[in-house]
Amino acid sequence: MGLFQHRPDVSLFPADPDLPVRVCDYGLMPYPAAMDALQSMVADRTKNRIPDTLMLLEHPPTYTMGLRAKKEHLLVSESELKSRNIEFFHADRGGDITFHGPGQLVGYPVLDLKTGKPNIRRYINRLENVIIQAIAGFGVAAHRNAGFPGVWAGSRKIAAIGIRINADGISSHGFAINVNTDLTFFRHIIPCGLREATVTSLAGITGIPVEMEKVKQSVAAAFLSEFQTR
Repeated sequence: MGLFQHRPDVSLFPADPDLPVRVCDYGLMPYPAAMDALQSMVADRTKNRIPDTLMLLEHPPTYTMGLRAKKEHLLVSESELKSRNIEFFHADRGGDITFHGPGQLVGYPVLDLKTGKPNIRRYINRLENVIIQAIAGFGVAAHRNAGFPGVWAGSRKIAAIGIRINADGISSHGFAINVNTDLTFFRHIIPCGLREATVTSLAGITGIPVEMEKVKQSVAAAFLSEFQTR
């Protein structure tokens, strides 16, 4: 069996017993539908009905505001967003405002982290490790920026992280990597609430479009490697 189970049903789905985490590819999925699927998976993981799972997907153009977001970090009105067919949602994750859209790979890990007390900083560091390792295969040397969750290439942010860990120790939400993302959408927000930050993408750095399927495979492999053990 390959790394992916394409377009799986959100109900019970058998996992490959040789892999520590099930990886599911949902393709392009509207944000509300993805949140419904994510919440269902969290409930199922809480009751041990499914194994640890990584959801990989893309969203149509969407802005989301995390629990720490400030409304002034959205630089256009909601009515203007609606006129442009851009969706806008409040999210129950950490972090500030961010953009999701086609060409951006979003990962939602649903992991049981309750063995011991979940260490949020360590978990975020491990997600950063996954992204740094995954995009290294495309010739991009990325790094952390102390005090700012996410991954950076030089002085520009290439991946955002915003997570939630519920009272049962189950993770949700996750990370977003700019692959072939239309970066003009970031002009309408203060990304992650960082006024001086600029964003970039794999395509922007390499100068050529990057095949999304290859990025998914690289992220899946890096994630499985990082989370073989807790």
